[in-house]
Amino acid sequence: MTEKVLAKYDLVIGLEIHAQLLTKTKIFSSDSASFGGDPNDHTSIISVGLPGTLPKVNEKVVAYAVKMGWATNCTINKHNRFDRKNYFYADLPKGYQITQDELPICQKGFITIQVKDNSEKNIRINRIHMEEDAGKSMHDRDDKYSLIDLNRAGVPLIEIVSEPDLRSAEEAAAYVTEVRKLVRYLDICDGNMEEGSLRCDANISVKLKGTDEYGARCEVKNLNSIRNLQRAVNYEFKRQVKLVEKGERIEQNTLNFNASTGVTTVLRSKEMANDYRYFPEPDLPPLDLAEEWIQKLKAELPELPEQRVKRYLKDFELSHYNASLLTADRGVADFFEELVLYTPYYKSAANWVTGPLQSYANEKGKDLSILRSSLKPISDIIKLVEELKINYTAAVQQLFPALMAKENQSIPQLVHDLNLFIDTDDDELTGFIDEVVSRYPEKVMEYHKGKKGVLGLFMGDIMKISKGKIDPKSANKLLLEKLKSLK
Repeated sequence: MTEKVLAKYDLVIGLEIHAQLLTKTKIFSSDSASFGGDPNDHTSIISVGLPGTLPKVNEKVVAYAVKMGWATNCTINKHNRFDRKNYFYADLPKGYQITQDELPICQKGFITIQVKDNSEKNIRINRIHMEEDAGKSMHDRDDKYSLIDLNRAGVPLIEIVSEPDLRSAEEAAAYVTEVRKLVRYLDICDGNMEEGSLRCDANISVKLKGTDEYGARCEVKNLNSIRNLQRAVNYEFKRQVKLVEKGERIEQNTLNFNASTGVTTVLRSKEMANDYRYFPEPDLPPLDLAEEWIQKLKAELPELPEQRVKRYLKDFELSHYNASLLTADRGVADFFEELVLYTPYYKSAANWVTGPLQSYANEKGKDLSILRSSLKPISDIIKLVEELKINYTAAVQQLFPALMAKENQSIPQLVHDLNLFIDTDDDELTGFIDEVVSRYPEKVMEYHKGKKGVLGLFMGDIMKISKGKIDPKSANKLLLEKLKSLK
């Protein structure tokens, strides 16, 4: 399929994201909602759907749904209700799922994403509704039978349903990333796609550019990573365009995506709403939410990622890239804000947090909170680098590891012990430069022919023979002057 043919079509994507809520118990019972456990260990007569059992709504589930509604600019429906979605599957114990259909808890919101040209685009949200999860079919535990684990049955979910406003795999990835950020900031879901606590279904269709009529859509189910979402979207776009170009009909099917092959296959024909025979859940009364309670939940919201980015741009004069990188994780952003209480060098602090400090925490398998007791000495390191008393490479590769090994040592003492203070003697620096340049006469000729990449070679050797005790900016300036004189 050529790019020219693909360019004739618009890709149309709507996403349904299921977020498993961080409650201790299930949505309609007191059974544990925790991940893991032996099969069918987190179940009771309600989870297994025995006749005569009655559900009771978990208030925290409702509160979490309202918070997500506020965070996504939705209208909160004070009057909403649960419905029965009827279908048969082996891991659905009651033969129906309790969800919300006509009167969901949140409607008509939007999430802002950043697109290719760094402009912003609002992706409309049709609805957010509450529902219970199904169980899990296990096909690899027995040679003859599929086994059923109902631990997950009744675990609380919210489903965030977008309008078909996404136009590329990159936009879809950006949208899921924003949703994952929001649920983590709100502390209502851990956002772990690999464990299934955040799952994504993609509704994909194509249409000719300039037309308003959407094509038949196919739904790709249970995409468990952002990368697989992008792969599935791109594959489906090409597959559907190929069918349209051949004059063939696109069957409205529910699809599975095989991560090993990168190919979608048909699971079943796509159900329509009337296939599920929705009707109001008779065992649960409608929910009538008090305005005072809804406003209380709004007041409890933390500062959200988009708001934080704007504040970092204004208060700390960071680049949009750095501000977005810091605010992608609430813990990282919180650590950065603690660090800047000790230093006025905001941009350097941002680079340290997202660079060597985050790398150190990752190596330890921890988050940045393990460095909280070292905030002051870390700020001292940043100050020494900014004042050109030590260079950045030496700070990262020698001084910071030494601090981690000897946390009770003062930074000046460590710098002295490691002999890291920059030598400001220009004559000595000039000597280093002369020595290195004389080693590579052929590279000097290449430089004068326009190969500027050889500067890295020269600077690398200069740093080696000086043992890192020079200012790279000064060295680079003098190196350029030296090369100019040799022309």
